[in-house]
Amino acid sequence: MNFKMVKIKYYIFAQMWLLRKILFPVSLIYGLVVYLRNRCYDWGVFPSKSYRTPIICIGNLNVGGTGKTPMVEFLIALLQDRYKVAILSRGYRRKSKGFVLANANSTVHDLGDEPYQIHLKFKNVQIAVDADRQNGIAILEKDVKPDVILLDDAFQHRKVKPGLSILLTAFDGLYTSDWYLPTGNLRDSRREAKRADILVVTKSPPESSETEHIKIKHKLSPKPHQKILFSYLDYDRNLQGNGALKDIDDLKGKKITLVTGIANPNPLTYFLKENGISFEHLSFKDHHGFSDQELETIKSKPNILTTEKDYVRLVNGVTCNYIEIKHVFFGNGLEELKTSLEVFMNQYS
Repeated sequence: MNFKMVKIKYYIFAQMWLLRKILFPVSLIYGLVVYLRNRCYDWGVFPSKSYRTPIICIGNLNVGGTGKTPMVEFLIALLQDRYKVAILSRGYRRKSKGFVLANANSTVHDLGDEPYQIHLKFKNVQIAVDADRQNGIAILEKDVKPDVILLDDAFQHRKVKPGLSILLTAFDGLYTSDWYLPTGNLRDSRREAKRADILVVTKSPPESSETEHIKIKHKLSPKPHQKILFSYLDYDRNLQGNGALKDIDDLKGKKITLVTGIANPNPLTYFLKENGISFEHLSFKDHHGFSDQELETIKSKPNILTTEKDYVRLVNGVTCNYIEIKHVFFGNGLEELKTSLEVFMNQYS
């Protein structure tokens, strides 16, 4: 990236930062609406529905960037050998409407990028999308009859009362240090974290210490019933996709183009730099829909590397590789998570 492009990039960033500060009064109104909505659910003015099927909700309070999809995949891997698992997602930015149950002919446009990614990876799991979560659960219970339903990105959807709620917050973007949209990135009140059963601090630096974890626990101030777990993202050194590159070592000494359309690419760029890999970074907003012109630009670049989520939107027009990621828990966090899931599922047996 040349000096002129750097200046343009930082100019745009400065303008966006200033705009968000100017919109502070709007964030106060947004916060008031969020507060009143939550109180209406707390007081029973708006009803929340419980279900006979075990419902596990995975979500966050900030917009994007906490690793929800890798966490959903992690939970699927833990549950699928013992239970019939179904996933219900909103299907953000899909082109279909209403309830859609994934099948062999489904496309990324039918499901949205993240549900489609899960659909390709877990063939024995039922993937459904519906913005109306109550309707989606009702259809799954009637037609699929799963043993457990994972609600993806549904912490704010209070029309459904899950049996177990897992709230994610990023190590470098704790909800306790954030503010309401549009000045900050909070889409829900920080006090709503009390509804979670498990708090997972994701994207922690692998080298982070117990002392740092204790400080974060103090900031989060968990309720007596809540567990706090810490995880970091582990990047697979074997590359996937339709490109010629096979592993991380193949990237060294080559001209690499990194294409990302995710909320927070910083952990990935840090990983690549730590492994001595130089790259040109084409960064787009989360869930970006690539235009024909952008695809042509990307195709003209050498050795394209991307994320798994972006790959499902690029694969039909671009030759590229992607890196798979997964959550790894610190200490005995994995065993604590397994125990919580087992206790929860036993309540329904």
